[in-house]
Amino acid sequence: MTDCGLCEHDAGTRYLCERDTVALAGRLDQLPALADELVDFLVPRRSGFGELVTARTAGPRSPINEDVLDELRDNRAGEIVHSWRVDVQRERWPHHSAPPPSGLAADCRWLAMELEWITTHYPPVGDLAREVRALEAELRSLVGDPVPRRQRLGTCVAVTDDAGTVCGAELSRLPGGPVRCRSCGCAYQGETDLLLLLHYQPTPAA
Repeated sequence: MTDCGLCEHDAGTRYLCERDTVALAGRLDQLPALADELVDFLVPRRSGFGELVTARTAGPRSPINEDVLDELRDNRAGEIVHSWRVDVQRERWPHHSAPPPSGLAADCRWLAMELEWITTHYPPVGDLAREVRALEAELRSLVGDPVPRRQRLGTCVAVTDDAGTVCGAELSRLPGGPVRCRSCGCAYQGETDLLLLLHYQPTPAA
């Protein structure tokens, strides 16, 4: 058995668990669209395009969003994702030359198509998933669409064996999402389950 390179839970024979693999695929799909949205946020909404002045020379009153400008100029997301594509290709096909820059969308699409091999044969996939997650959070913060924060719900109260052992793992979920323990797999469905979960929470120590 192998621990997931991102969440450190059991990933079976892979280097990334199924849940984090699905999340990585979704982020690779969304990154290009988020990057394309940046240009719409170059000028804060309080300013019109008629007020535009050249960045860096306009002084502190420039209406241009400097953080968005830096991202567009540096193409940080594109550079990072391309570096991962280069490294994966070098590992899988060591005799091939490095792929030329082809744009964020093409690199994300290529990595997504190779996820089956990557999660099975590429140990650094945890770092890849971690960087892509950070890029998504950064781009979402720039376009005003932050990643939802997980809500902590307490600890799992499921009994895991005949001796009455309580799981006790921390439970959390995305807003409005399902509640399932990542440790024992117990699913809390419906209002009754959630009320029982709340009722059986351990009393905090005085």
